[in-house]
Amino acid sequence: MIAYYLQIKMVHVAAVLASGGLFALRGALVLAGQRWAMAAPLRYLSYTIDTVLLTAALMLLTALKLNPFVTPWLSLKLALLVAYVVLGSLALKRARSRRARVVCYLAALACFGFTYTVARAHHPLGILQSLLS
Repeated sequence: MIAYYLQIKMVHVAAVLASGGLFALRGALVLAGQRWAMAAPLRYLSYTIDTVLLTAALMLLTALKLNPFVTPWLSLKLALLVAYVVLGSLALKRARSRRARVVCYLAALACFGFTYTVARAHHPLGILQSLLS
């Protein structure tokens, strides 16, 4: 599988960008009161992109023989992913008030952004590593 590393990584990165972009769009539409942001085709597109994303991530872990539970930056990415999913769910449908949805939406975007910097730096501090050194 290592022979396909670059292709798998490209699919993973493309899926990350598509997933984050679609969430940002749907969240903004929900906050703007647009009901079609939660329409079945957009939800299923989101599920499909996220399935591709997670499949590519698992393939990369396998190809590189990495354990996310003992590699600090991967452990943090996994924790941030869980936070992003929970906050995103609250932002899109579960939070009871508009204010709570806005806060959850912004927090989910912050999780997404920080996860990106952790992935790029391969360090738990992400972009903060270069700012603190």
